[in-house]
Amino acid sequence: MNIIICPGIHESSLTQSFVRGLLEAVSDDLNNHDSVNILEFRANNLSALSGFHIWQFLHENLGDKLESPLVFISFSAGVVGAIAAANLWQICGGNVKAFIAIDGWMVPTIGNFPIYRMSHDYFTHWSSCLLGSGNNNFYAQPAVDHLEMWRSPSTVEGYWVSSPSEESLTSLSAAEFIKNII
Repeated sequence: MNIIICPGIHESSLTQSFVRGLLEAVSDDLNNHDSVNILEFRANNLSALSGFHIWQFLHENLGDKLESPLVFISFSAGVVGAIAAANLWQICGGNVKAFIAIDGWMVPTIGNFPIYRMSHDYFTHWSSCLLGSGNNNFYAQPAVDHLEMWRSPSTVEGYWVSSPSEESLTSLSAAEFIKNII
């Protein structure tokens, strides 16, 4: 399995913090898999918006390993490029296991694979879901700063919303939500 990290337009130290937190949260589960590869797309400002650049990055790093499941984890402006790249990868025969959009406010997320939205507050959750989401999403409660979702997902508490009607809420951290998806 490959985990593709697609950051937004921000300091690279935030992404490094996210990857460290992700590894800590899922290390036990990752050790149980035969092979897990975490690849970070190093966006140069506007390249985070380019599905072609991310798709090209996938080809450079994965070659023709289309059958290997991919989990996209994208943040903010990076959701724009990542959703396009995920769809391109699948059109070319690739296996997209999951697409996680963290604070991709008002970015349409449509694809023929499981899509999960994570938001730093309820308003962002509600308004973003209007443009596409799966049946399982997360929003921070209490609300946190936009960058906090990316910097420190293990400290962000909130709710797993497991149905469009929001009748079913489960309390957990953002890192735990990601761990459950992976």
